[in-house]
Amino acid sequence: MKTKSSQLAHECKRLSESCLYTSTSFFMWLKYLRAIKTLFIVLPLILGSFASWKLLTTSDVEAVKVLTAVCSFLAGLLPSIYSALKWDQNLDTVSRLAAEFKNLQDGFRQAALISSRKPFGEFEADFKQLFARLEEARKPSLTPPEWIFKRAQAKVKSGDYTFDVDIEEEIVSAV
Repeated sequence: MKTKSSQLAHECKRLSESCLYTSTSFFMWLKYLRAIKTLFIVLPLILGSFASWKLLTTSDVEAVKVLTAVCSFLAGLLPSIYSALKWDQNLDTVSRLAAEFKNLQDGFRQAALISSRKPFGEFEADFKQLFARLEEARKPSLTPPEWIFKRAQAKVKSGDYTFDVDIEEEIVSAV
């Protein structure tokens, strides 16, 4: 029969893993949102510059006139689309939650490895403190898109977040 400490340590490991997937999803989503923001800032500038380029605006070629009109139209339209879709609305929250879930991941891992060796009351107090932070981090109910989560899941499973020291310990313990 497992002790209360070992059961709570197991739960800490489970929550650490959950926070790993969540933080990875948020970090990947954050990179995506920042790239979209950059694209929607830079692309209209490029299109506007292109559309107002004297070489093109003075051309008599019909295709060039259409191209300049399309570039000018898109340069004016893209910022409105970005604003309407509100892609930057959650940028700060995604950034904050990515960091918080990463910190919680480490906190739960440390609780499982270190606090679990303390008397159960102290270990449970450490766990409750971390769990209260976890509940607070979950309050915004912000969910990365499913495709982001799938990519984060694949990234974690590929071993990108496995520390060399942990691999060395596994090799040593297998011998």
